[in-house]
Amino acid sequence: MGQPKQTSSVTPLRAMSRAVSFAAFGCLLLSQTAAFAQSASSQPANSRSAASQDNRATNNAASAAGFDDEIGDTTTPQADGATANADNAQQRPVIPDAQAGDDITGSILDEDIRRLNTREAPVDEALSRRRAAESASTAETPGIPIGTFVLRPSVTQSINTETTKDGNTTQRRAFLETDAAATLTSDWGRHQLTVTSEGAWQKNVSGEGEEQPSFKINSDLRLDLPDDTTAHLIAGYNFYREDTDDPDAITNAAQQSDVQEFSAGASVQRDFGILRGTTALALTRSIYSDAKLSNGTTVSLSDRNQTAGTLRGRVGYELSPALIPFIEANIGRTVYDETQDSAGYERSGHSYGAKAGVEVDLGEKLKGEVGVGYEMADFEDSRLSSIDTATLDASLLWSPIRGTDVNLDLQTSIQPSTTAGESGYVSHALTTTVTHQLRDNLVGTMIGGVIWRDYPTDSTINDELVYTAATGLTWNINRYLDLTSTLGYELTTRKEGTDSQQWRAGVGLKLKR
Repeated sequence: MGQPKQTSSVTPLRAMSRAVSFAAFGCLLLSQTAAFAQSASSQPANSRSAASQDNRATNNAASAAGFDDEIGDTTTPQADGATANADNAQQRPVIPDAQAGDDITGSILDEDIRRLNTREAPVDEALSRRRAAESASTAETPGIPIGTFVLRPSVTQSINTETTKDGNTTQRRAFLETDAAATLTSDWGRHQLTVTSEGAWQKNVSGEGEEQPSFKINSDLRLDLPDDTTAHLIAGYNFYREDTDDPDAITNAAQQSDVQEFSAGASVQRDFGILRGTTALALTRSIYSDAKLSNGTTVSLSDRNQTAGTLRGRVGYELSPALIPFIEANIGRTVYDETQDSAGYERSGHSYGAKAGVEVDLGEKLKGEVGVGYEMADFEDSRLSSIDTATLDASLLWSPIRGTDVNLDLQTSIQPSTTAGESGYVSHALTTTVTHQLRDNLVGTMIGGVIWRDYPTDSTINDELVYTAATGLTWNINRYLDLTSTLGYELTTRKEGTDSQQWRAGVGLKLKR
């Protein structure tokens, strides 16, 4: 009877060989696990030795079992001539201290990749990779190209309420106000022309009160001349209605005089090494319309029409680009159309002034100038006393932190009067404006000011103090549309006579292009 038929396709000897091979492969896995644990405990030399021994054990076991032809050739040649099993190469632990020239296989990972909690980039480095978002409140509209110019217009429509109290008399009104503004700027390679304009038109919708229209336009042509010389040619027009609280206003007038001012001037500035010289000439022409009284009659104010001219010279010494001390002198002449006004006074005269100060330019943080000096005005009529005063002038723009601007303006000037027997007064005006960017698209503004009208000691008019305070918010809905709101208060106090107050509030929309 023949041998029973084998149910397995592997002979007993080959089955024994395969069992030995599987056992050796299990030992290899166990040894690899041990090697990985040793690598994690910072023993690179031992792990490399264990890996080599396991590799040789695997190859020897496979050869002894006699099934090399079944497992196939799985070795991979290395650059240094050594061979290693592909599976071992994938499981071999990383050696932290290894360099590119070490006798190992596999890639060396960067330290940051091996870390579970990777390092955060420094703040400066992270921000430099980000593109700063453009603030909606500071973004400039693209404008309208007109040849070699760019026009940026804007229109604001607002509804306002106003309450005026003068002694025991109170007036209230609600009015619509339309404000229009535009800037025209040249885009030339050399020289520059800038034209700015703004105007306001009011229409009462309820209550009583005087409407206050205004309009102004100014142009400045800058000429870049050779030899560090810059020239400016300026011209302008200003229209406004005289304020009821103005000292020269007509008492109990239903409508005050409309004033038109035409201005023109030229200046030349040149650098002479560390010296900087400036010469300027300014001309102003003022025209007054008739005032309307409550009974329907008019009062002619043509005797106030005048032409004034001022010649100014300045020399500065450049200690540094940020600090330039200077001295300045000016002389002026005022000529009235009529030799005598309605009260019989000759008000034409001369003015003189001098001051010393310093210009400051610290970039975005601080710029402007401060000066102290002396000013005097005299008149052709001997009955009008001369006015003289010490002056303190300042115009500073300070930015303590990014997004906050503080504008300080202090001016001392002599204001002539048209009241019979009065020569005028000295005006000391201080105004502070603080603008703060509350959010990316929300800007708050606060304005505070005081004006001291100082009359001569022999004057029959008492000194006056005018206090002003206002606040406003501008919400930038987008680059072309803003929502605005304002709230203001003004108080005029007098040593004799009644005080006057005024409240004003409004909200509007501003469209800009």
